[in-house]
Amino acid sequence: MPDALPPDSVGLVTPLSMTFREPLALESGASLPEYTLAYETYGELNAERSNAILICHALSSNHHAAGYHSMDERKPGWWDSCVGPGKPIDTRRFFVVCSNNLGGCHGSTGPASINPASGKPYGKGFPDIVVKDWVRSQARLADALGIRRWAAVVGGSLGGMQALQWSIDYPERLAHSVVIAAAPRLSAQNIAFNEVARTAIKSDPDFHDGNFYEYKAIPERGLRLARMLGHITYLSDDLMHARFGRELQAGSPTTGYEMEFQVESYLRYQGSKFAREFDANTYLLMTKTLDHFDPARDYDNDLTRAMKRARAAFLVISFTSDWRFSPARSREIMRSLLDNNLDVVYATIEADEGHDAFLMPIPQYLEVFSAYMQRVAQQVCTS
Repeated sequence: MPDALPPDSVGLVTPLSMTFREPLALESGASLPEYTLAYETYGELNAERSNAILICHALSSNHHAAGYHSMDERKPGWWDSCVGPGKPIDTRRFFVVCSNNLGGCHGSTGPASINPASGKPYGKGFPDIVVKDWVRSQARLADALGIRRWAAVVGGSLGGMQALQWSIDYPERLAHSVVIAAAPRLSAQNIAFNEVARTAIKSDPDFHDGNFYEYKAIPERGLRLARMLGHITYLSDDLMHARFGRELQAGSPTTGYEMEFQVESYLRYQGSKFAREFDANTYLLMTKTLDHFDPARDYDNDLTRAMKRARAAFLVISFTSDWRFSPARSREIMRSLLDNNLDVVYATIEADEGHDAFLMPIPQYLEVFSAYMQRVAQQVCTS
């Protein structure tokens, strides 16, 4: 961490939390009697309360989207390249909110939280969550913050799916929806990747059928494998070749089954880091939420009919090397919007970074994103 914060950083930020005592009815038929959402805010809400932006995070992210929690923090929030003064989501013009999804493990109520009915962690008994539930909980947070309408709801990957769901469920409560590196539903291949990751976790002897908290255990081996698999799918072959090639750790081949290649070392590092920071039950829950996302299901599997409710203007962005959520999937979204005569801007960004490109400061991406958000500011914000 440098001695001084970068001039385009939101600076030091303090995580916040809000507890809701009113039960939250879930799509599964279950309910949470009460729940807490962790969140962060950046920038200032204007007098008209018209300049608020909601950022929805992806699978393994959280509410810490930008800035630093302390001067000792080595890396800023996960979307710091896009949030801050002079960046696409310009905090000199917008008031930005990012909350940790329900079921998370970074301050919001989730499987590791205490179930008030039993006095023990929810564990595998935490109710099933779908994207609609997240959107409903975020709408309650907006109510509590005095925000009746978002200038934009923005997200990448699973966050983009939330931005899409917002436009369907609360069409009058957002002016713009920004859907980046997302899909209208998962392919069978994507569901298969998630199932392999879940199986790795559930097969870990320390998982204890989801009740590992009671054993003071962590299914680290399973989490490491799940993250290693996931990380491979987030990167493109070109990027992995450029970054690692077939470089050996020791410069020459060795015998046996020990780690030899630099890419092996990288994946093991990423897996170990993730296992120390993420909850196994949350990973199972979030991947299932991702699997089940399909707004067309409620409309005879017709995405155009589903999007008929939307009133927002849209920015849809995809990346050429993203093979997990390919540009073809973003074009499905775009077509459903155009079929409803909605205002849509679509861009495919040339990028070698794979699915993780939405997190990277790619010049063309930042240019497109910035231009659109300037339009948002001009339309819905007052100076």
